[in-house]
Amino acid sequence: QEEDEDRKGNKVVSPNIERMAHPLAERLDILMTILFSYIRDVCHVDGKLDISNTKDLYRDLVSVFDKLILPTHASCHVQYFMFYICSFKLGLAEAFLDHLWKKLQDPNNPSVIRQTAGSYIGSFLARAKFIPIVTVKACLDLLVNWLHKYIDNQDKGANAYCDVALHGPFYSTCQAVFYTLIFRHKQLLDGNLRKGLSYLQSLNFERIVMCQLNPLKICIPSVVNLFAAITRKYQLVFCYTIIERNNRQFIPVVRSGTGGDLVQTCTNPLDSFFPFDPYILKRSKKTIDPMYQFWEELSAEDLENLKKPIKKGTSEDEDDDFLKGETPQNDGVVEIAPNSYESNTRSPVSSIGSPADCYVPYPL
Repeated sequence: QEEDEDRKGNKVVSPNIERMAHPLAERLDILMTILFSYIRDVCHVDGKLDISNTKDLYRDLVSVFDKLILPTHASCHVQYFMFYICSFKLGLAEAFLDHLWKKLQDPNNPSVIRQTAGSYIGSFLARAKFIPIVTVKACLDLLVNWLHKYIDNQDKGANAYCDVALHGPFYSTCQAVFYTLIFRHKQLLDGNLRKGLSYLQSLNFERIVMCQLNPLKICIPSVVNLFAAITRKYQLVFCYTIIERNNRQFIPVVRSGTGGDLVQTCTNPLDSFFPFDPYILKRSKKTIDPMYQFWEELSAEDLENLKKPIKKGTSEDEDDDFLKGETPQNDGVVEIAPNSYESNTRSPVSSIGSPADCYVPYPL
């Protein structure tokens, strides 16, 4: 009988594969599992989504999100309760995006809250499989139009220069747009290359990248490098001259320590993060994984394709006539040593579970 009780006791304790090594992570994993179960049970009655219950719980969770989660820098995992409830119905995901959008564009909000709202928008659009491409396009339109208006207002002003303290929400929005494009560009171009390219060209990335505020200098390098490779392939904008110039102009950051002040080069001056980076809690991740867009590591073929822009007269798609003579060829325009374009296009995420670094040298 004692042996039987021991066996039962062993069953109660989760197998090692289900346990997080760190005690606090283990506790958080259990709590998130309970929270997800609660959300599911409240929103579903007899196996069907109860709209009234779901809306009521959504409002409560948004209130908690605004008070506790949004102001917390680099919140880890807890924010996924919003990701989960939004997966139940597209209207909820759109409501959440609209809520974040209002936070981002409201000048009465503190800059840090607006920047964080931008991070949430970009991360949500990139990672949530349940958000259709039509919604992604609608959000990109809003964000990009706001960026262009912001540039309009700054172009002739005294503050039209690269400064995180002055233009934090602008840079956060740029990064959200770049990050979304990295994850969603294949879907945006899928089916009809001509229509997809026409849409991406209408966003006028060139004006954003070339403006005096210089967002490529402020955004995280891995995001910038992947954005540059993708936009170069489709000849939307040529970022490498700006990246090269920015690389020669380090952004010094003074950090005080016991040994005196230390000047470092800052690769994340926005102090930004992606709130929906890969979910790593072992038990509760089973709830999130089916609706989550993981970063697909670039294959050797993908790397080769990124090196080569679409050329005139290629037959990559039925709609390639759109490219013939209508998009500028950037090859050979800039006279800088070839090595100056060699940059690491790392995964745009930095947490555990991210893909290995990938190396995309600039093609001559």
